[in-house]
Amino acid sequence: MSSPLIRPAPLPLLAALLSALLLSACGEPASRMEQIREEGTLRVITRNTPTTYYQDRHGDTGLEYELAKRFADSLNLDLQMLTTNTLDDLYRQLAEEDGPHIAAAGVTVNPQRSDQVRFSDPYLDVIPQVVYRRGGRQPRSLEDLYDKRIMVLRGSTLADQLRALQTEHPQLVFEESDAVEVVDLLRLVNDNEIDHAVVYSNELVVNQAFYPAVRVGFDLSDARPMAWALPNDAEDSLQQAVNAYFDSIRSDGTLDQLIERFYGHSDVLDYVGARAFARHMQQRLPRYETLFRQAGDQYGLDWRLLAAMGYQESLWDPDAVSFTGVRGLMMLTLPTARFVGVTNRIDPKQSIFGGARYLVWVRDQLPTDIPEPDRTWFAMAAYNVGIGHLDDARTLTRNNGRDPNRWIDVKDHLPLLSKKEWYTQTRYGYARGAEPVHYVQNIRRYHEILQWVTQPQSEMDTTDAEQYHAPGILEQLPQGF
Repeated sequence: MSSPLIRPAPLPLLAALLSALLLSACGEPASRMEQIREEGTLRVITRNTPTTYYQDRHGDTGLEYELAKRFADSLNLDLQMLTTNTLDDLYRQLAEEDGPHIAAAGVTVNPQRSDQVRFSDPYLDVIPQVVYRRGGRQPRSLEDLYDKRIMVLRGSTLADQLRALQTEHPQLVFEESDAVEVVDLLRLVNDNEIDHAVVYSNELVVNQAFYPAVRVGFDLSDARPMAWALPNDAEDSLQQAVNAYFDSIRSDGTLDQLIERFYGHSDVLDYVGARAFARHMQQRLPRYETLFRQAGDQYGLDWRLLAAMGYQESLWDPDAVSFTGVRGLMMLTLPTARFVGVTNRIDPKQSIFGGARYLVWVRDQLPTDIPEPDRTWFAMAAYNVGIGHLDDARTLTRNNGRDPNRWIDVKDHLPLLSKKEWYTQTRYGYARGAEPVHYVQNIRRYHEILQWVTQPQSEMDTTDAEQYHAPGILEQLPQGF
């Protein structure tokens, strides 16, 4: 049998190993970071939720996963993601001698955990919110919660916050549960099984489209900082490395881009819009799903992205006509239809295939150095407003010292195309620049919902059987819908 291939260790790792050996020879223990570098793997514990870490058809994803992966990569380390079902177990494992190195789990800084863990610098501010079911009496203060059934995650900072409030409000009674996650709390409120839940604002906006009857009653307090939790070591080399990492991605814009990617499109559906989308998914989408799938296969696009565009364009109505003369399921203009070979714009198949063909053509006109997923957002914006106006917005973005290859920067400049002081500086002039911003944000939200509700179990490995998958919106409609 041949001997295994031996590769030379990277220089940073060799330096870390040499440093550890020298310290050992001097009788000094290696620091936490030196131990991690010697192991070669960063162990991160998290929760399996849509705001932290979950599996989609492309593999691991979620804000906490993306942050952890970039941190591990910056240290030339492999990443091992671990999950736990309860917050108490998360903190317990983190305190074990051979436990995880970091908890990246959507937790907020909690002084009451200071004897167990230390926290990194915060990376996101979130608001604790009391939610209720639409149609019920809106709570506006703690007094309105007396004698109500309230539930919160066991072991959370929110539970500690409610306990502290009981000192002045002894009639405030609540339940803690480690048998549920935030999505379960929202479902219980949506289905009128409990009166209220207390959740963070980021958790609500990501899930609200699936629970359209859930509304915010009031903010329980000001915003709270979200941070990573670390073992409570005597030395702080790991904490210093984490804080330096967050400083770096905050400075170069990566943190803002990730937050925009996961949260920047999550609040576009109100109650009426969510109900209408659910109804149309049930009544209209099945008529055209096969065509969307076929067009997606032919042009290398996610069929659910095409379907989301079709909904934004026409609500999946092949006879739709706008006041500007665009028509059909994908709302093609007459020149665009001719360009992509569509002879009948109200024919669903021609419209869907023509829209897919045009989207790919627009995407191919963009500079090759624009990365995904921004490239797709740019292509959709150009589909809506025209590639010339998109180029104008990118020029304004560059002139204002922002990055013309990032959607988070360009979307701030597209609305300027409707202001004379700005569009007079551009090549193509005036445009309703706010429209493509809303257009892209809406499609991203529709696409996300379609991804979650159409995710077949067969796309997952058997080892991922417990991974989070968002509930079907059709199953979550309020009773009597």
